[in-house]
Amino acid sequence: MNDYIVSVLLGIVEGLTEFLPVSSTAHLRIAEALLHLNLADPYWKMYTIVIQLGAILALIFLFLGRILEFVRTFPKGESGDRTVMNHPLSLTIIAFLCTAGPAFLLTKVIGKHLESLRLMATSLLVGGIIMWLVDAWSVRREATTPDIEHMTIGQSVWIGLCQVTSAIFPGTSRSMSTIASGQLAGMTRSAALEFSFLVSIPTMVAATGYDLLRTLHPKHTDPSEAIAPLVMNAHNWIVLFIGFIVSFIIALLVVEWFLTWVRRHGFVLFALYRIVLAILLFAFARQLMAA
Repeated sequence: MNDYIVSVLLGIVEGLTEFLPVSSTAHLRIAEALLHLNLADPYWKMYTIVIQLGAILALIFLFLGRILEFVRTFPKGESGDRTVMNHPLSLTIIAFLCTAGPAFLLTKVIGKHLESLRLMATSLLVGGIIMWLVDAWSVRREATTPDIEHMTIGQSVWIGLCQVTSAIFPGTSRSMSTIASGQLAGMTRSAALEFSFLVSIPTMVAATGYDLLRTLHPKHTDPSEAIAPLVMNAHNWIVLFIGFIVSFIIALLVVEWFLTWVRRHGFVLFALYRIVLAILLFAFARQLMAA
């Protein structure tokens, strides 16, 4: 298939799935298998990492006004009752640190599992069931945290630690883990969703930056991850640019739609989708791996 068409398709997959609780890692892995891409190829390794930055940029663009508002009200908050420790910006950083530390220490475990479609299918299935149960439970009890301006340090730490599961088990979905853990901690759907988006910005920037650095400049003990030296010609740059732009545009549209949908309908649709996709993956994993 033409590289430009492949880039558009992968950009669409990345933009569609990065912020939905359905696992962009699993969807990119499936798409790459269906498109018969060589996952060991240095260019496509780098490409997969870089197009995630397009989705991240879209989220920053959409939430820039909200972020600037948090900066303006730091440290007392909109109601004047916050401190340096429990202001939304501080809680976002705390959650990020609670994810980054354990995830960094577990990078060897994470690397071993990234290519396993069966592990992704298991994570999709378990995560879908958990998300369905948590969402059903949360609407039957009164939330104690209506918005992120009322979050506690404990909730932030809890969400950050739960987010580690998405790094250890690809297919879990970073957004699923943060949203479900937020609801379990007493947050409303909208509050859990907004905090999930906020904490994803430093988390994804750090994760993609680290992955790219590790891939371009691997340790001598792990040369299999190297993609350098990588020769980039005009064709390769254009293909990469297409994927980046498509990912950015699709993510812009998806985040706006996702916010509206969740506030009205919750997460059941995404839980069902995960479960169905997991069943299909279990059924066809061997064929996909052979592809």
